[in-house]
Amino acid sequence: MGEFLSKLLDLAEPLEPLDMPLLDAHGATLASDIYDGDRVVLQSGMRIRATQIGLAAQLGLNHLPTRPQPRVVVLALGEGSDPEINSWLLTTAVREAGALGFRLSSQASTQGQIKAVIEDQLIRSDLLIIVGDGDQKSFQELDEVLQRIGEIEKISVNIQSSPKVIYGVVGPEKIPIVHLPSVPILAYISTEIFIRPMIRKMMGLFDIHRPTIKANLTRDLDSTLEENQFLLAAVEKIEGKNIVTALDEQASMVSLSQANSLLVIPAESEKGIKDSLVEVVMLERRYL
Repeated sequence: MGEFLSKLLDLAEPLEPLDMPLLDAHGATLASDIYDGDRVVLQSGMRIRATQIGLAAQLGLNHLPTRPQPRVVVLALGEGSDPEINSWLLTTAVREAGALGFRLSSQASTQGQIKAVIEDQLIRSDLLIIVGDGDQKSFQELDEVLQRIGEIEKISVNIQSSPKVIYGVVGPEKIPIVHLPSVPILAYISTEIFIRPMIRKMMGLFDIHRPTIKANLTRDLDSTLEENQFLLAAVEKIEGKNIVTALDEQASMVSLSQANSLLVIPAESEKGIKDSLVEVVMLERRYL
């Protein structure tokens, strides 16, 4: 899993800096230090928020040197409920990561149709995310199209129930592309673990990963020894201790909406025992 993430991050080169008007710079990343005399008052690599805009205005600046927010297209291919859910779920997830997210659903099924849809999106993409309907024939059609228009690889990612995914670059501009699992919850977890760091590296940010903490389990957990697991979980602080509970219905969208964290169970680890310390990826900072 770590090797796969490393390969994805190799594709996610920081975007070229450019000067942007103050309002347009909001949400982007500062590309160089800003000085007030000899003092650095705004540091390169920080996300530009309202307070940074206010300080820039006080300094008399009307532009800032920035790395812009990457344009990320989420292309949901196929029919049925999963592609529709994924199109909304993942587009908003990449926006939460800092990108400009664009949502597109398509029922393209032939290789010619799939190729046309993908090539139409490259002009507005810094990163293209594709999710399908889970059908093996559809996966094969997509694979053959991407082989013709890009430089791609297939890999089995060692996380729970994950089928093969496709990644690489496509088109003349070599736009990074990642194909994610079709099941919405797994697609979301994959976006958090793999896509979010890509987006934030493209922005030139320092903190590309979600924060992690150690927490005590509320009950025993079984682990699948062959796979890394990221379980939907709820963290709370009780008497100064971080306490984490794996939610009961891991395949439920209700559980996904209630989870504030992902409980990490590494492959080949012993099962988690009540009160033992485990690693937790925090999805909501307010619980830290």
